[in-house]
Amino acid sequence: MTEISDGLEALRKVISTRDITTFIERTALWVSPETFKLLPLWYPEHARRSPFYKKNWSEPQLNKNRTTNISVHKSEGNVNANEALTLALGLKKKLRPNWSCCHIWGADDASYQLSNVVVMDRRFYSCVGNMVLLPTPLKAFTDTMPEVKAMLRICARNLYGWQCDHDNLLATNTALDGWTDWEAYPQSWPRSPNEKRPMGIIELSPTIRASANKRLADIRHDLEHAGPFYPRQEVRDAMAYWRIAL
Repeated sequence: MTEISDGLEALRKVISTRDITTFIERTALWVSPETFKLLPLWYPEHARRSPFYKKNWSEPQLNKNRTTNISVHKSEGNVNANEALTLALGLKKKLRPNWSCCHIWGADDASYQLSNVVVMDRRFYSCVGNMVLLPTPLKAFTDTMPEVKAMLRICARNLYGWQCDHDNLLATNTALDGWTDWEAYPQSWPRSPNEKRPMGIIELSPTIRASANKRLADIRHDLEHAGPFYPRQEVRDAMAYWRIAL
């Protein structure tokens, strides 16, 4: 049987981490700090693997397996996080082909075998300070290369003045304080809070502000009027974490 080396090691032999981060630096689209402060969390009613409901949260949304004819409750993948980032960037999803929503803080598992408990938390799943929009091919680097993920986190926490404090990330966040590989770190990204803004910032616009105001108004409306499956207490708790008045 032919044996080959780890794919990441093979990649590192032909392209440097600095080259990879340069691609990301020049193409990534970031939510502005002003937009983040206006509405950090856009869909507190959703989280990864949370169940979907229809008819205004009054009836389970089921998917039927065509082979077994068994119906199962449909659950959230990345739909509403994607929508949050799209709106916070002033975009429309159908007009952004081959771009992918990338969570900055999540499970560090290149094998995709662990449950991503960070984005299963409503406080962080649709947080626009926890996402960046990347050309789809580049998302593989952020998903599988720990050093690239670490640099994105350093940039984000210095840009937004916030880092994800989920219990599963305490050790990871402590390690960021000791980061030393500044040669690979993009030049336009901040190394300290409020130092500079990365390339690709989408500034807060009247369109983005209107989308944020509408989203907050919809949350308040649903707390009062949505059906029985609307997760009212979970929504209140998530918004309270961000100190957003309801």
